[in-house]
Amino acid sequence: QVQLVESGGGLVQPGGSLRLSCVASRNIFSINTMGWFRQGPGKERELVAIITSGGNTNYADSVKGRFTISRDYAKNTMNLQMNSLKAEDTGVYYCKAHYQLYAYWGQGTQVTVSS
Repeated sequence: QVQLVESGGGLVQPGGSLRLSCVASRNIFSINTMGWFRQGPGKERELVAIITSGGNTNYADSVKGRFTISRDYAKNTMNLQMNSLKAEDTGVYYCKAHYQLYAYWGQGTQVTVSS
């Protein structure tokens, strides 16, 4: 089993930056794919970015060039650096991890981009 705890959300102006973190309860060397998803107001949850245990990454077209996903193995943490934020990036951001045969979710952290 894996517990995931997100942090780093908040209110930011358009064009600003935020860094989200997701701390896992176990060594993330053992976790295959990890990712960030988000759910905007009145929208379905969507993929933002994923990173494999081998370091391969994939991003939604809407965030390419602005967001960077990474793993910090020393801290058992996955990060999402978000730059040049837009109003449409507003939503609850969730961390997800695939461990053995199961998928685990964090509780989410709110990101609001507004002037």
